[in-house]
Amino acid sequence: MTTDEMLRLKGTFLAPYMQLATILIGKVREGGGNMFRHQLDTMATLIDYGYIDSVLLKASIVHDVIEDIPDFNHNLLLTIDYESPAVYDLVLEVTRFPGETKPEFLTRIFESGSQNAKVLKVADRISNMISLGFVVNVEFISRYTEETEKYIFPIAEAVDKAMFSELKSLVESRKKYVSALVR
Repeated sequence: MTTDEMLRLKGTFLAPYMQLATILIGKVREGGGNMFRHQLDTMATLIDYGYIDSVLLKASIVHDVIEDIPDFNHNLLLTIDYESPAVYDLVLEVTRFPGETKPEFLTRIFESGSQNAKVLKVADRISNMISLGFVVNVEFISRYTEETEKYIFPIAEAVDKAMFSELKSLVESRKKYVSALVR
């Protein structure tokens, strides 16, 4: 990390967002673990790829709270700090709305999402694909990898070639796993 990058991150307070995300601890994931850890994994993926935008990192920590917590009090998110409104807007961009199909949701992000929304969605999917390595439901794995190829690959290819490369590798590893199981 360069000195400039370190200075940009100085004063970025992530702890209040992490505390808010603990509301997801009880939400179990198909691959094990919980949604809180997934939020942190998504942020770690962004940092791993050199993303240091404070709004993006904060949004990654809470990106699933609106979608996964019924009756979530939006004011809890909107009043954390001066960047909260921008974080909230970014979280809304990557939130699937009631009645919106998964293809509609992913197409919306591809066609009209901001750069940060697209990067966040790709980091989110990388985290999901990694945890898919602990899933044994062949139908779920097959459906998820196909969805990733059809909807997330174009987003990833447009925003970050290195993330796209990792995503392709993760999809291939899941396909090999499924292929070995169905023989």
